[in-house]
Amino acid sequence: MSTGRARKFIGENIYLSPVYEQDANAFFEWMNNMNTTDYIGATTKVYTITGEQEWVKSLDKSSDEYVFSICLISDDSLIGNVSIRHMSRVDRSCELGIMIGDGSRRSQGYGTEAMKLLLDFAFNYLNMHSVYLDYLSCNERARRCYEKAGFKYVGSKRESIYLNGKYYDRGTMDILRSEFLESVIKNKEVK
Repeated sequence: MSTGRARKFIGENIYLSPVYEQDANAFFEWMNNMNTTDYIGATTKVYTITGEQEWVKSLDKSSDEYVFSICLISDDSLIGNVSIRHMSRVDRSCELGIMIGDGSRRSQGYGTEAMKLLLDFAFNYLNMHSVYLDYLSCNERARRCYEKAGFKYVGSKRESIYLNGKYYDRGTMDILRSEFLESVIKNKEVK
């Protein structure tokens, strides 16, 4: 079943696609599901369909942020999104973010594959030197995903996130260009 989505970066099981306007509907559902937002520290924010639609439309105007929808190759279903933001052209660093919004698709390796596709893009096309990310200490699934993608633990801000009556640490991980030796984008023309 083809949805006609553009397949920007193709991996083994997933591809990264530009974000489409209709993706806002899924993002709205995911960002109002506590099983998603608790693990990314976003439960206290209010998300509206109008807000998600406006955010999706704003992506065309951003030159320092790259956001892609994560889709399965097998049936083109949308399962999440991944982004590069806070780019520093001087330091050649950026922050990576990911969300597997479809809860039934978590813990199946799709997040790790999406991270590796985006790291390939960041290092080999955007010429980044360092990519970092933050995560909540209660999100063990995310930490394992990041480690599988090659990220290393850097440190944490202790008890900096308040969630469901408790404080959690905000961990930071990063990966350097010299540590990412893979070429995972399958549809590269120039080798």
